[in-house]
Amino acid sequence: MKFLKKLATAAAVSSLVLGATVAQAEDSKEPIVIPTHNWTSQITMAYVIGGIFESIGDNVSYVPADSQAVYESIRNGDVTIAHEIWQSTFGKSFNNALDAGGIIDVGKHAAVSQEEWWYPAYVGELCPGLPSWKALNDCSELFATAGSGGKGRYLDGPMDWHGQETLDRIEALDMNFTAKFAGSSGALWAELESAAKDNRAVVVFNWSPNFTDAGDGGSFVEFPAYSDGCKVSAGGDGKCGSPAAGWLKKAAYYQMPAKWPAAYKIFNQISFTKGDIGNMAALVDIDGMSHEEAATKWLADNEAKWKSWL
Repeated sequence: MKFLKKLATAAAVSSLVLGATVAQAEDSKEPIVIPTHNWTSQITMAYVIGGIFESIGDNVSYVPADSQAVYESIRNGDVTIAHEIWQSTFGKSFNNALDAGGIIDVGKHAAVSQEEWWYPAYVGELCPGLPSWKALNDCSELFATAGSGGKGRYLDGPMDWHGQETLDRIEALDMNFTAKFAGSSGALWAELESAAKDNRAVVVFNWSPNFTDAGDGGSFVEFPAYSDGCKVSAGGDGKCGSPAAGWLKKAAYYQMPAKWPAAYKIFNQISFTKGDIGNMAALVDIDGMSHEEAATKWLADNEAKWKSWL
């Protein structure tokens, strides 16, 4: 079954290429199902892409989806696309789904990604030697909280983003830190805001592109360089950071080219930059818009860009 599904995936892509020489079928009236996860740019981008699909007359529906399990949902046809796949956090789940078949790699965004421990600029003054992870570890007591047992506290993203990986790294590097998992991306920003009011040392999970890219808001901690296979989950010793220049990909259900050929062609063309994605996040996390409002504004402000993909 796995071989047959992988064969069908390849055939679907091939038929799309061959179809350029014949009359193209109209898109299905069934809705293109777009997932929403638990961070701002992904949700806003979902509505941006949905708006683009709707502009050509396609129907769209949005469904909350687990950020790791979504690739199985795409393979099964319950979800149609994934539009913001971060290499470090979701690459393993995505690649496993590709190996199983039923899902198409639709290429990279122009933006390069980084996902790592991050601290605000003022914390660099409290802990000289940053951004070195060794300096961070030497300053661990500055990051202690009431519940961290005297160790530094690192606030990670939601458990479904990294799971055991953060704990593996702390253990492998013998760091004097504990990890707490935030319930949402919003909890990370709330912690940063609270710490800044008291000039308190704080280190959290962050990523780029994001709204925090603007100005000199902070820096990523520098861990030992990433290499393929260095993580414990990949058979390595875990003594490494995340990719400093990771990819940010898109994926689709293998039947999308046949079922929604026009939308698939557009999706293949879509490529957001670092500035695009940071702006989508800032409209919500800084300007206070809803995700839908932010998407509407982005589409209005960038009409020439997205219409070039049609």
